[in-house]
Amino acid sequence: MFSIRQRFQKWFESRLPLVDSMLLTQRNVYILPTTVGWMMVMTLLVLLVASINYQLNLGYLLTFLIGGSVMVGVLTGHNNLRGIYISLARNSAANKAQFASDNVSFEVILSSTSKTTRYGIGLRTTDFTDSTSVSNWTWADIPAQGSTTLEVIGLPMSRGHHPLPTLMAETRFPLGTFRVWTVWRPAAKIWVYPAPENPAPALPVGEPSSGEVKLSPVQASGEFDGVRAYRRGDPLKQVVWKKAAKSWGDAGEHETDATKQLISRDMQHTQAQVLYLDYSRTGCTHVEAALSRLCAWVIQADQLGLNYGLRLPQLEFAPANGNAHKQQCLQALAAH
Repeated sequence: MFSIRQRFQKWFESRLPLVDSMLLTQRNVYILPTTVGWMMVMTLLVLLVASINYQLNLGYLLTFLIGGSVMVGVLTGHNNLRGIYISLARNSAANKAQFASDNVSFEVILSSTSKTTRYGIGLRTTDFTDSTSVSNWTWADIPAQGSTTLEVIGLPMSRGHHPLPTLMAETRFPLGTFRVWTVWRPAAKIWVYPAPENPAPALPVGEPSSGEVKLSPVQASGEFDGVRAYRRGDPLKQVVWKKAAKSWGDAGEHETDATKQLISRDMQHTQAQVLYLDYSRTGCTHVEAALSRLCAWVIQADQLGLNYGLRLPQLEFAPANGNAHKQQCLQALAAH
């Protein structure tokens, strides 16, 4: 059940436009007293009533001096937030691996053309129920005619393609008596991948290519039966570091250049087998468990530099490698 405050917040956020950048003006910046501010107002009222009752000239002076300072603080706080340009860092959310088990994070750029420094600007997502918690906020100062980048943390999301959470920018500069804030709904979306299984089982064995004789399978450790001496230009992912370290350790202090030679995987020997990450071979009966295992396998195969394909019900990706192929497979798992 949603509280009245949460209902109002959802209604208010639904009326905001979806934009990836926003200039803060007097039309989208709001201001209200904080708890300290309300206490200050009550104190000024008491001072004013006492000064009127006892005809205290010094009481009038103190009351209006404090009241004038508070009003200057209102204008200063509003000007501190107004005029700031908020935008998403280019592809910041898309370049990060976001998993359902982790808090969502992305970067926001705050820039100002003013000749004065903007102090105490905070950012957070509105999905936190406790808006007063210090850990929910990310704070920074914006230099004069400069910019700063903040990393915003949100609550974990379920797997899928989701819009970025609504953001709130706030400042309580200079006295902390008034809260100046704005609300921003980014238009960008973010891919949230299934939570990878940890620890994950070994990768499945490779399948023989069509028309080829089946060779020794590819194991989860990344070891291949076919190896050869390292050749200049070989990718570092093909180097069998475990065997190299073992040969170096066995050689002792009098090792020669020959014993220090690196060993690379012989891709011509292994190209007759194809690694497919198949949904039907995960051994999981639950959909989410199977997707989590496939996600862990995709990450593991990519770290080993293997060519791998992905098979899902009614969807298949041919074997390939690289970051683009990895993102394509993870997005398919997230959207399944």
